[in-house]
Amino acid sequence: MTAEEIAELRRKFYNATVVSLQLPNEELMILRVKPDAGVPAHRAGQYSTLGLGHWEPRVPGCQEEVVKPGDEKKLIRRAYSISSSIVDEAGNVPDRTEQDWLEFYIVLVRHAEKAPPALTPRLFSVKEGDRIFLGEKIAGHYTLEPVKPTDNVLFLSTGTGEAPHNYMLWQLLHTQHQGKVLAACCVRYQRDLGYLKIHQDLMRRVPSYTYLSLTTRETTNAGQKVYIQDLITSGQLEERLGAPLDPARTHVYLCGNPKMIGVPTLDKETGQLSFPEPLGVIEILSKRGFQMDQPSIKLKGNIHIEEYW
Repeated sequence: MTAEEIAELRRKFYNATVVSLQLPNEELMILRVKPDAGVPAHRAGQYSTLGLGHWEPRVPGCQEEVVKPGDEKKLIRRAYSISSSIVDEAGNVPDRTEQDWLEFYIVLVRHAEKAPPALTPRLFSVKEGDRIFLGEKIAGHYTLEPVKPTDNVLFLSTGTGEAPHNYMLWQLLHTQHQGKVLAACCVRYQRDLGYLKIHQDLMRRVPSYTYLSLTTRETTNAGQKVYIQDLITSGQLEERLGAPLDPARTHVYLCGNPKMIGVPTLDKETGQLSFPEPLGVIEILSKRGFQMDQPSIKLKGNIHIEEYW
C-alpha cells in the first residue's frame, strides 16, 4: 500500500487526535484522545470504541499476524472503558464538564490464544499528534446511578479494569460523596499500577478513601500472595474500609479478570445460580447477602459488573 493510499484511508476513517500519551511501563499506556466533533455527553463508568487501520505499523515483539485478503483497508475496533486521572496537575479534583478529551488505560497484548492481537500492538505505536478512530457513541450501564450519597462503595479490579473505577471515583470526589470509598487493584508487579501515586496522594488528603494495591509476582511477596478474594474472606477488606460489608448500604463494582469476578450462570427455569471455579468475588459476597445485577430478569442488585454489550 502506498503512502498516498494510507494518507487517504486515515483522512477517511480517523476522527480524533492523540493529545497526550504516558507509558507507566513499556506495556502500559494512559492515552488521551480529542474527538473532532467534541466529547459526547456521558456518565462516569461508561465506554467508547478506539480503532486503527490494518495498515498501521505494529510494535515489535508481538505475535505474528497475517492480515486476511480484503482486510487491508479496514478498521480494527475495540471497546474500552473511559478512565480518568482523577485530579489535575495541581492535585485538585477538577470540574470535567468542559474537558475536550477522553482518557483510556490500555495494556499491550503481545500474544493471544484464539488469534494474534490486532489493535493494541498498533495502539502502542502511536505518538502524540497522531490521528485515530474514536467511536461517536459512549454507552454502558456500569455507572454510579444506584449509589446513594451515604452508601459505601467498593471498586475491585485487576489490571486496567481499574479504568472505569477511576472515572467513578472522580465523580464521587467531585460530588463530595458522604460514604466510605475503597478501591483495590490486583496486578502482577507494582509497575503495572499506572495510577498508584495519584491514589496514594488521595488517601493522604481524603480520610474517607482507601486504596489497596495487590501484587502477585513481586519477589517480596513470594509465598504471601493476596488476591482480592482473600481480602474479603480474611476480613482485611472490612478492616481497611472501617465498616462492615452491609448489603443494605454497600455497592460493589467489579471489573477485570473473569476468575476474580466469578460471574455465575442463571438457570431460567429454577432461578438458581451456578458459580464457576475458582472461587470468585460474586460467590463470596452472595453468601453474605449481596445480590448481583441480573438484567435478563430486570433485577437491580448491589454487585455491578462491566459488560461491553
